[in-house]
Amino acid sequence: MAATPRHYNLFSRCAGAIVMGAFLAALLPVAAKAQIGSYRYSSIIVDNASGRVTEAVNADAPRYPASLTKLMTLYVTFEALRDHKIALDQIVPVSVHAAEMEPSKLGLLPGTRMTVEDAILAIVTKSANDAACALGELVGGDEARFAQLMTLRARALGMTNSTFRNASGLPDAQQVTTARDLALLAHHLITDFPAQYHYFSVPYFMFHGRMVPNHDRMLADYEGADGLKTGYTVAAGHNLVTSAQRSGVRLIGVVLGAASNGERDLHMASLLDDGFGQFGVPVTHERPHFHLPALIASAEAAPLHPRFVSLRMHGHGVHSRALHEATPRVAYGAPPRATYAVAHGRTLALTAHARTLASNGGCHAHAHHRCGSAKV
Repeated sequence: MAATPRHYNLFSRCAGAIVMGAFLAALLPVAAKAQIGSYRYSSIIVDNASGRVTEAVNADAPRYPASLTKLMTLYVTFEALRDHKIALDQIVPVSVHAAEMEPSKLGLLPGTRMTVEDAILAIVTKSANDAACALGELVGGDEARFAQLMTLRARALGMTNSTFRNASGLPDAQQVTTARDLALLAHHLITDFPAQYHYFSVPYFMFHGRMVPNHDRMLADYEGADGLKTGYTVAAGHNLVTSAQRSGVRLIGVVLGAASNGERDLHMASLLDDGFGQFGVPVTHERPHFHLPALIASAEAAPLHPRFVSLRMHGHGVHSRALHEATPRVAYGAPPRATYAVAHGRTLALTAHARTLASNGGCHAHAHHRCGSAKV
């Protein structure tokens, strides 16, 4: 559908900017359905050491986590390993319920031999829903009880706007989180379990003679990135939590609700670059930069007003008032007001690889999902 003049009202004072916007629209065919700036978009960039927020947009608005749910599944699993309730070489029983999970999956069948470490690696690399469910059943007794454990642990960590209903992230209307809560969870995974964090950077693992690759492209494409997780459902959009370290500075980034893997990864790279820049860490890779507003011409997108970007969604409709009042919000990731609404004037980096991604809608030829078919 052709863009109407109101889509370009941000450029009305500068004819050159209009030309640039038209150029970028032609360069990025996915922009017609872009979610950056839309009703389901959220993002946050946080310094892991201090909790300083360098950028936040809709960071406390409720969102569907999709497979980012598995970060909480892994946190609870790592706790069980630490407390010697389970072991890495322990066999994980595969129930009929786990085997019937929708893709993405390993294709487990009841009786398949899989260790706890296999399940961890399957979750990190392939985002395997059957492995996540089976692991949750091992730790929690059944998936419903495990989801309750996940929610309780989330509350204890300060994730006051997160509720979990399953171990995988497959669609559930009551399973919600926020960008800030996910950044906090990533922080705890990194700091509470440094011996296990290396799992998030594995490029692949072997399962029953089959190589299972990691489909988080940020690990290969962004300097300093060393984990954590991707996610996708139709309702959630394309989600990503990334941690990257440069010159002794570790940042955690969360992008939720992008329209494609390519858009999501480009936007994350841009936000992380800006974040490192605020800490005086230079961007060492060379690539052309184009000035792109957070609002991309789209039938679904709308301008982000600073009032909308504020924390007005905090605590509403996500969990009970009693739980909210019983768990005080931690200071980590709580930005000064001046850091809200850093949405307009975003610099989007477009490498040759990125332009290739944009031209095919962000799908990778070697990814384990076909374009548009991924559930999580």
